[in-house]
Amino acid sequence: MIKKLLKSVREYKKISIIVPLLMAVEAIMEIIIPFLMTFIVGELQAVAENKKAQVDINVIAISAALMIACALIALVAGSVGAKLAAKASCGFAHNLREDMYNNLQSFSFANIDNYSTASLITRITTDVTNVQNAYQMAIRMLIRAPILFIASIIMTIVIEPIMALIFAGAALVLGLVVAFCMFRVVPYFRTMFKKYDDLNAVLQEDLTAIRVVKSYVREDREISKMKKASGEVYTYSVKAERILTIMMPSVMLVMFLVNIVILTMGSNMYVGNIAGGIQPSELQTLIQYSAQILSGVMMVAMCLNFISLSRGSAERIVQVLEETTTLPKSKEQITEVKDGSIDFNNVDFCYSQKADVKVLKNIDLHIASGETVGIIGATGSGKSSLVSLIPRLYDAANGSVKVGGLDVRKYNLDALRNTVAMVLQKNVLFSGTIAENLRWGDENATDEQIRAAAEQACADEFIQNLPGKYDYDLGQGGVNVSGGQKQRLCIARALLKHPKIIIFDDSTSAVDTKTDATIRANLKKYAPETTKIIIAQRIASVQDADKIIVLNEGKIDGMGTHEQLLASNEIYREIFESQVKGGEE
Repeated sequence: MIKKLLKSVREYKKISIIVPLLMAVEAIMEIIIPFLMTFIVGELQAVAENKKAQVDINVIAISAALMIACALIALVAGSVGAKLAAKASCGFAHNLREDMYNNLQSFSFANIDNYSTASLITRITTDVTNVQNAYQMAIRMLIRAPILFIASIIMTIVIEPIMALIFAGAALVLGLVVAFCMFRVVPYFRTMFKKYDDLNAVLQEDLTAIRVVKSYVREDREISKMKKASGEVYTYSVKAERILTIMMPSVMLVMFLVNIVILTMGSNMYVGNIAGGIQPSELQTLIQYSAQILSGVMMVAMCLNFISLSRGSAERIVQVLEETTTLPKSKEQITEVKDGSIDFNNVDFCYSQKADVKVLKNIDLHIASGETVGIIGATGSGKSSLVSLIPRLYDAANGSVKVGGLDVRKYNLDALRNTVAMVLQKNVLFSGTIAENLRWGDENATDEQIRAAAEQACADEFIQNLPGKYDYDLGQGGVNVSGGQKQRLCIARALLKHPKIIIFDDSTSAVDTKTDATIRANLKKYAPETTKIIIAQRIASVQDADKIIVLNEGKIDGMGTHEQLLASNEIYREIFESQVKGGEE
């Protein structure tokens, strides 16, 4: 897991190596300062005890100068190290988000189905921030703290070995406390991040559907849902933090106890001359080293606190980074699609390999280039699933799907999808102007080409009445236009691709029958060589097609022209009669 994360450090590797070195310099300087203090205190003590007639100014001056130099070096090293650590951690987080997003873009629809939108947003934002903080702490403190601890223990052994045993025992106690806290807290943090996903899901759903919430006067219910989701995050956060609060008081308690023991033992050793005695200057130095030893342990505890918090986040990030697309690249990577012919050869399909029920079963279908094909059937019959195999949004479980005479798995994915334009059931527009949205079809399209596509999609007539016309701002998700207008804009966007295959997935359901007929007539006139597949609920939308396919429970139940199906297919006839009768009524 760590190895996978560290791949995102990249250009910040040198900085990430320099920071620990600077932290090591800072720690060594802090170790030297108490040792130099021993000479000054020792000199003053010798005079006080009449062992020397006067203070040696040279000793005081040299020791003081060295202490100031060490302090300045520690200051510079610490400041530069902190600045570089911030740069390295921010760069690491930037690369990590970029790597996650790039991998997400390679996902097939099957991969995306494994995650909720809220979960992916949490992973790219909150989880990466947690890992970033842990990384910054690690490159700063995980080097500085051990050096402080080990060097202070060594200096203590040099001054008084017996006292070193006290420090070692105190460090062992604190180590056990830290290990206990980490063991207990990690499961709570792991659960807390899952609750973050739920919280983001509720928030995203409410903001997206705010008009529905208000129109049904369900604000109280949604507030209750939000309160519950937020409360679950709060509950697990409190459980985790309650355990972590043990760390700091434990460190402080042990630090004070150690100081009491050192002062008690040191006083007795000095007064009673026990074990060779100990000098006040050495005792003072030992107290300073005890503070550094325990602060080193405290730093490690803080660092492990961040690491324990980020461990669950790291696992979730690596899960996204290691996810591989279910659409493997072929060796051929063909970039040219000959024509718009489509062949389904005994195709079976299911959304999950573990699923027992197949969405499509034994589909055998052949569509000539330039044909207009209608697909009709009950909800859940597999219409959208069928057409999603053409641009290889999913792969067939069995059989093969061919476009232009070649299996879709042999094509370069970008080349294949640039050949196929889809107008989906759910019309998706982006923030920005109408022109900017239409140029998703062709980013180099001229204003004349944009208007021509809009006219073919019967969109120009309402665009001309908008303030700013093609520069009209659609708002987030196209909230400033109606459902039918959205559909026509999406059709215009698809036409701008000049595709060899265009798929309409029930994409004229929100427009009136006259406009629907006009759009189909324009397609026939302006794109005669383009293969057109029209999924619809209305017989009127498909009855003029060259071929109509009736799907029922994932199987082809009938195929033919409007007249042929009326005469031979019961499902098609029932749909037709119900719509004709409903129209008469």
